[in-house]
Amino acid sequence: MPKPTDTIETTDFTLFKQQLSTHKHTIDTELQRISEHLLADTNEQFGEVPKEVVAAYAAVLLKGGKRIRGSLAMAAYALFEGDNQPMITQAACALEMLNTYILIADDIQDRSESRRGGKTAHIQMRDFHVKKHLKGDSLHFGEAMAINSFLIAQHYAANLIATLPTSADIRIKALQNVNKCFIVTAHGQTMDIFVESNGAASSEEVNHILEWKTAYYTFINPLQLGGILAGARKADMAKLADYGLHAGRAFQLVDDIIGTFGSSDMTGKSPLDDIKEGKRTLMVLAALEKANASDSYFLEACLGSQQLTMHDFEKCQSIITKTGALDYTKEQAEQSSKKAIAPISSETTWVPQAKQFLIDLAQYILVRNT
Repeated sequence: MPKPTDTIETTDFTLFKQQLSTHKHTIDTELQRISEHLLADTNEQFGEVPKEVVAAYAAVLLKGGKRIRGSLAMAAYALFEGDNQPMITQAACALEMLNTYILIADDIQDRSESRRGGKTAHIQMRDFHVKKHLKGDSLHFGEAMAINSFLIAQHYAANLIATLPTSADIRIKALQNVNKCFIVTAHGQTMDIFVESNGAASSEEVNHILEWKTAYYTFINPLQLGGILAGARKADMAKLADYGLHAGRAFQLVDDIIGTFGSSDMTGKSPLDDIKEGKRTLMVLAALEKANASDSYFLEACLGSQQLTMHDFEKCQSIITKTGALDYTKEQAEQSSKKAIAPISSETTWVPQAKQFLIDLAQYILVRNT
């Protein structure tokens, strides 16, 4: 089976991984403290059942993840000599809490049962319904309670940004920018769901989804938040957005490859999920366009099929590979990575170590397997 990195030249990312690990440790430590406080406060004020709801959210939040969004906020803050580490850590944690809220919503919409190697929030609450022998539909209960969990966390995270130890003007600007980016992301998710249900998509629609969901949500939002908190100039903010747009595109293209060709042991999700959900990625569109009539019909029939078997899934993988769609997607990701790096590599006013982190990230995206 081909791997996402088969044709990509690898480099030594030791320093980058060390920096990412340091960011992750800092964020994870603070998220643990925040979660414990939130759980205790919920239990004291609202009781056992609301605490169970928050616990389902916290289980997903603390399960892991690379903390890319929080790390990007920290890197952008460092780019412009930001030196208030408690403040940027609080902001990074807010982003990671918002990320988990989006993941829980996404899991409900995609009907996913696993996340980061554990149960999704709505499945946790479904099981709570069963365990307590409650009345009504267990899955509906689980979904409703998971929605409540991320609504609580969403507003808690917004308060973390609203109470950052900086001027009121910067706090307002930071919160407005985060909200603006999440509005864009919500429209991207809307189009993603529509495209799956419509059973057809143009490359323009898929590119919009790439930009509105991944680029804004994973890259532009945290980069600009870090820049705002460090007092970055308008021109610098534009460069961060340009970097984020292309790096985000590369990230999603590789994510699409991992989603279909990755290992469930590494991703924590079934590799069948994207095909079963009917995700019309650029890779899938390329395969449908280049496949012969029989293979195109077969792949089309498998998209969105909840009865997808492993045998049929492996045939879908074969079609994507032999049509050249897999290689095409890798090439597109590499081009986007280069476009992300080009405008910032010659920037002389940014802190070199933080700038190198962004360059390394744009390259590391291409060789990751989770």
